Amino acid sequence: MPAADIAYARTGSGQPLVLVHGITESRHTWDPLVPALAERFDVVAVDLRGHGESAKVPPFDVGTLAEDLAELTAALGLERPHLIGHSLGGVVVTAMAAAVEPADVINVDQPLELHGFHDGLAPAAPIIRGTPEEFDGFIGNLLTTLQGPLPAAEQARLRALGRPDQEVVNGIWQLVIDGPVAELDAFADAMLAGVSVPYLSLHGMDPGPEYVEWLTARCPTATVEVWPDHSHYPHLADPERFLARVVEFTR
Repeated sequence: MPAADIAYARTGSGQPLVLVHGITESRHTWDPLVPALAERFDVVAVDLRGHGESAKVPPFDVGTLAEDLAELTAALGLERPHLIGHSLGGVVVTAMAAAVEPADVINVDQPLELHGFHDGLAPAAPIIRGTPEEFDGFIGNLLTTLQGPLPAAEQARLRALGRPDQEVVNGIWQLVIDGPVAELDAFADAMLAGVSVPYLSLHGMDPGPEYVEWLTARCPTATVEVWPDHSHYPHLADPERFLARVVEFTR
């Protein structure tokens, strides 16, 4: 898909920094953080294919989403950008890393040991692929659970921004739901093999005691950091702390 079909907003000056949102969301998820980031960076907040104002053109798999963003960064002339992705965006920026030669990568609350995600989603496949009402109910419940202790105003803002699209979500989740697990593991291994720059895996929901060893075995440049009880949105639960961590990590 042409880079012109990918919507984005650009503001600030300095080293380039690309922000990638989570599934069903848009670049506006990052709005509370962009003004402060723009004081230090040339910030490009992107709408993934099928999200926000970007074109809805299949396919929607992670590899295609990453290719879209790699083409956009090239079209914009962004050299060695800092990449920050939340949730689905964390997978996308990891997949991008081999293509765009970033300065570094920050993955916000997206474990890459995907067979655990498969175990959670596969039993719900009939609902996720069911009627629009079934799909909407599943996604609504899931997103509410992930918001955890976020302030009520921030939860309301995220709900207002969300645009769950059944075709898009199923396209993104197809590999995760259908597997097989060996293919998921191979996909994660191949992604991480392409990462040779500093990589911060920042979690508000603890991915478990074995995750550090799993990730660093595949990506020796990775650091895993857990902010307990910060929900799936640690960057929005404690924006000042997140902004300070970004500045520290990207120096």
